Amino acid sequence: MKHRTRERIVSQVVAIVVSLLFLAPIGWLALTALKDQSEVSALPVRWLPRSPQWHNFTDAMTMINFLAYARNSMIIATISAVLTTLSSAFVGFGFARLRARGSKLAFAILIGTMMLPTIITVIPSYIIFARLNLVNTYIPWVLWGLGGSAFMIFLFRQTFRGIPLELEDSAILDGCNYLQIWWRIYLPLSKATSAAVFLLTFVAIWGDYITPKLLLQQDTTTLAVAITSGYVNQQGQIINTLLAAGALLFALPVIVIFLLLQRYFVQGFATSGLK
Repeated sequence: MKHRTRERIVSQVVAIVVSLLFLAPIGWLALTALKDQSEVSALPVRWLPRSPQWHNFTDAMTMINFLAYARNSMIIATISAVLTTLSSAFVGFGFARLRARGSKLAFAILIGTMMLPTIITVIPSYIIFARLNLVNTYIPWVLWGLGGSAFMIFLFRQTFRGIPLELEDSAILDGCNYLQIWWRIYLPLSKATSAAVFLLTFVAIWGDYITPKLLLQQDTTTLAVAITSGYVNQQGQIINTLLAAGALLFALPVIVIFLLLQRYFVQGFATSGLK
């Protein structure tokens, strides 16, 4: 009994230490956002702001037209997340339930693409979209969404394989085709996985910097690009306080969505068999 109590205490201490390590940068960012610019560069380091500068948050929003760029990011991230969720669920259903020659090889190749770094596809994608006159449009994100994601397809496949075949057999007896079976049975039963896929995709697109930087121009670019270059003074120096405030505001939508979908996020990985 004492041994178990000791293990529990050690695990809790480790969890607290790890949590503090992850939260420390966010805490420092919040403190920087509340400082005056002179306090940021002061030596010795000033840990706490002398007087909280709450106006830094409003200044961060007005200096770069924050809401307009946030709208662009929201449009791209939402469209990509919805389309990726639907297309990945559709392909995952095919791999889980439909038997065709070469399907195992196709799935193995699909899983193999997960090993490729995403960055190696950026330049080829830019060349293709430039030749199709799709640069400075949101169509590339629509196409990427329709193409799904290898990891998301894998998640749906694992989830669908855990659904009893009797439900599918009953639907076939009722005259449903495979598209109706996917839409009416498998998709509703995979709400947790769908929420997890939506959240992962939304976060990835919302925080993406390289792709919007290459494909979009100033008026249509995303918030991730705008906050990295917008907070500078007339001398070209970075205004650290506004950058910190903008970064916190940038993370706010993702935090809200995660809190709303947290239960489904954890459940989605549990039902897919991943731990």
